[in-house]
Amino acid sequence: MDKLKVLAVLLVSLVLAGCASSKSGDVYSRDQTRREMIVRTGVVESVREVTMEGTQSGAGTLAGAAVGGVAGSTVGGGKGQIVGAIIGAVLGGMAGTAIEENATKKNALEITVSLDNGTLIAVVQEMGEFFHPGERVRVLSGSGSTRVTH
Repeated sequence: MDKLKVLAVLLVSLVLAGCASSKSGDVYSRDQTRREMIVRTGVVESVREVTMEGTQSGAGTLAGAAVGGVAGSTVGGGKGQIVGAIIGAVLGGMAGTAIEENATKKNALEITVSLDNGTLIAVVQEMGEFFHPGERVRVLSGSGSTRVTH
């Protein structure tokens, strides 16, 4: 059973490592670098803390199903082992999905900005920089994303 625990820890670690990516205003993906971005300026109207939902890539489901299937197969003998493995895989998959989603949730900010041209926009990004109403900011858009920076 100790080998099963080690396997479970390794699989969950791989899932979490594979799902880690930042959506804060001060982190750029490789695809966003060396690309032109449109810069607009404005004033922060409001800032609200929100939660970005976690990922559901399927990796948590697969890892959970594998661990659950192995654990379930240790129950009973003969056909009981098969039934145990199937039930364990289903329950493990469900648990793996929930673990992945909860482990990858992020605290974020919804920043409402009144642009200098009069347009009012809202941008949600992972917490990093803090913003205050009345503060002048830059809004960068390009490569399919928008971020607010100082």
